[in-house]
Amino acid sequence: MRIGHGFDAHRFGPGSHVVLGGVNIPHKRGIEAHSDGDVVLHALCDALLGAAGLGDIGQHFPDTDERYRGIDSRELLRQVVARLYEAALRIGNVDLTIVAQRPRLADHLPAMRANIAEDLQVEPARVNLKATTTERMGFVGREEGIATYAVALLVE
Repeated sequence: MRIGHGFDAHRFGPGSHVVLGGVNIPHKRGIEAHSDGDVVLHALCDALLGAAGLGDIGQHFPDTDERYRGIDSRELLRQVVARLYEAALRIGNVDLTIVAQRPRLADHLPAMRANIAEDLQVEPARVNLKATTTERMGFVGREEGIATYAVALLVE
């Protein structure tokens, strides 16, 4: 078994929604990012790549490459999964914690879970998602941005 950890954070910027776990969620602000800014999928990609010993998301999809400007992060996740399968690695399970003061995420977690399970090619029971706040502490608590922690277990 191989375990990987991922983390991503983005600040809020202009916009009317955020994309988390491949789900468009209405919000008074958007996310500043080179891609769609999906911190959930970016952290997950890093956890999967880390478990596989394949570096990190920035090495595979650099923000200096215009091909990735505005890209749907679900496409990035699918490319990471393809690399895992090429390396004869399979996903045991993933566990993600989204840290956001706003927007409220509980109602969106089932759709995120379904998207992630589909892109990972696993049953939904292998995907766990949680959302929490920081009780108004730090950059998340001040509603300056959103972060996600991810852990992935791969099986050779």
